[in-house]
Amino acid sequence: MQLSKSEEELMNIVWKLKKAFMKDLLEAYPDPKPATTTVATLLKRMADKGFVAYKSYGRSREYYPLVKKKDYFSKHVNGLIKNFFNNSPGQFASFFTQETDLSKQELEELKRLIDTELKKR
Repeated sequence: MQLSKSEEELMNIVWKLKKAFMKDLLEAYPDPKPATTTVATLLKRMADKGFVAYKSYGRSREYYPLVKKKDYFSKHVNGLIKNFFNNSPGQFASFFTQETDLSKQELEELKRLIDTELKKR
Protein backbone atom coordinates (compact mmCIF):
# COMPACT_ATOMS: atom_id res chain seq x y z
CA MET A 1 0.00 0.00 0.00
CA GLN A 2 1.13 3.52 -0.74
CA LEU A 3 0.97 6.83 1.05
CA SER A 4 -0.18 10.09 -0.50
CA LYS A 5 2.29 12.97 -0.61
CA SER A 6 0.71 14.54 2.51
CA GLU A 7 0.74 11.22 4.34
CA GLU A 8 4.36 10.64 3.34
CA GLU A 9 5.33 14.06 4.72
CA LEU A 10 3.66 13.22 8.03
CA MET A 11 5.14 9.71 8.02
CA ASN A 12 8.62 11.21 7.71
CA ILE A 13 7.91 13.22 10.85
CA VAL A 14 6.67 10.12 12.68
CA TRP A 15 9.80 8.19 11.61
CA LYS A 16 12.01 11.05 12.79
CA LEU A 17 10.30 11.40 16.18
CA LYS A 18 9.79 7.61 16.63
CA LYS A 19 6.75 8.28 18.83
CA ALA A 20 4.80 11.47 19.23
CA PHE A 21 1.62 13.09 20.45
CA MET A 22 -0.41 15.39 18.19
CA LYS A 23 1.26 18.52 19.60
CA ASP A 24 4.72 17.06 18.84
CA LEU A 25 3.70 16.29 15.26
CA LEU A 26 2.29 19.78 14.73
CA GLU A 27 5.44 21.38 16.16
CA ALA A 28 7.61 19.37 13.75
CA TYR A 29 5.82 20.73 10.67
CA PRO A 30 7.35 23.76 8.99
CA ASP A 31 5.27 26.95 8.75
CA PRO A 32 2.55 27.29 7.67
CA LYS A 33 1.46 24.41 9.89
CA PRO A 34 -1.55 22.32 8.90
CA ALA A 35 -4.73 22.34 10.96
CA THR A 36 -5.00 19.79 13.75
CA THR A 37 -8.02 18.26 12.03
CA THR A 38 -5.99 17.76 8.84
CA VAL A 39 -3.23 15.92 10.72
CA ALA A 40 -5.83 13.87 12.60
CA THR A 41 -7.43 12.83 9.29
CA LEU A 42 -4.04 11.89 7.83
CA LEU A 43 -3.19 9.85 10.94
CA LYS A 44 -6.49 7.98 10.73
CA ARG A 45 -5.90 7.11 7.07
CA MET A 46 -2.33 6.04 7.83
CA ALA A 47 -3.52 3.87 10.72
CA ASP A 48 -6.18 2.30 8.47
CA LYS A 49 -3.44 1.51 5.93
CA GLY A 50 -1.28 -0.08 8.65
CA PHE A 51 1.52 2.50 8.69
CA VAL A 52 1.03 3.90 12.20
CA ALA A 53 -0.57 2.83 15.43
CA TYR A 54 -1.14 4.60 18.71
CA LYS A 55 -1.30 4.10 22.43
CA SER A 56 -4.09 5.90 24.27
CA TYR A 57 -3.43 7.90 27.41
CA GLY A 58 -6.82 9.18 28.48
CA ARG A 59 -7.93 11.44 25.63
CA SER A 60 -4.42 11.72 24.17
CA ARG A 61 -2.83 9.38 21.66
CA GLU A 62 0.84 8.66 21.21
CA TYR A 63 1.53 7.65 17.61
CA TYR A 64 4.36 5.41 16.44
CA PRO A 65 5.37 3.85 13.11
CA LEU A 66 4.50 0.26 12.23
CA VAL A 67 6.52 0.32 9.00
CA LYS A 68 10.27 0.98 8.87
CA LYS A 69 11.39 3.83 6.64
CA LYS A 70 13.94 1.62 4.91
CA ASP A 71 11.30 -1.00 4.09
CA TYR A 72 8.89 1.61 2.71
CA PHE A 73 11.44 3.25 0.43
CA SER A 74 12.93 -0.06 -0.63
CA LYS A 75 9.51 -1.12 -1.88
CA HIS A 76 9.14 2.21 -3.70
CA VAL A 77 12.50 1.93 -5.44
CA ASN A 78 11.81 -1.66 -6.47
CA GLY A 79 8.43 -0.55 -7.87
CA LEU A 80 10.12 2.29 -9.72
CA ILE A 81 12.62 -0.13 -11.27
CA LYS A 82 9.84 -2.53 -12.23
CA ASN A 83 7.43 0.05 -13.65
CA PHE A 84 9.75 2.56 -15.31
CA PHE A 85 12.91 0.60 -16.12
CA ASN A 86 11.47 -2.72 -17.40
CA ASN A 87 12.48 -4.44 -14.17
CA SER A 88 16.13 -3.75 -15.04
CA PRO A 89 18.33 -2.47 -12.20
CA GLY A 90 21.01 -1.83 -14.84
CA GLN A 91 18.75 0.58 -16.75
CA PHE A 92 17.90 2.30 -13.46
CA ALA A 93 21.60 2.61 -12.51
CA SER A 94 22.44 3.95 -15.97
CA PHE A 95 19.67 6.54 -15.77
CA PHE A 96 20.58 7.46 -12.18
CA THR A 97 24.27 7.99 -12.90
CA GLN A 98 23.75 9.86 -16.18
CA GLU A 99 20.71 12.00 -15.39
CA THR A 100 21.54 13.14 -11.87
CA ASP A 101 24.16 15.72 -11.10
CA LEU A 102 26.54 13.46 -9.18
CA SER A 103 30.08 14.63 -8.58
CA LYS A 104 33.09 12.45 -9.38
CA GLN A 105 33.48 11.84 -5.64
CA GLU A 106 29.83 10.70 -5.32
CA LEU A 107 30.23 8.36 -8.30
CA GLU A 108 33.39 6.91 -6.75
CA GLU A 109 31.49 6.33 -3.49
CA LEU A 110 28.75 4.49 -5.42
CA LYS A 111 31.43 2.37 -7.08
CA ARG A 112 32.91 1.51 -3.65
CA LEU A 113 29.45 0.51 -2.40
CA ILE A 114 28.91 -1.74 -5.42
CA ASP A 115 32.39 -3.26 -5.08
CA THR A 116 31.70 -4.00 -1.40
CA GLU A 117 28.41 -5.73 -2.29
CA LEU A 118 30.14 -7.76 -5.02
CA LYS A 119 32.71 -9.04 -2.52
CA LYS A 120 29.93 -10.16 -0.16
CA ARG A 121 28.35 -12.39 -2.83
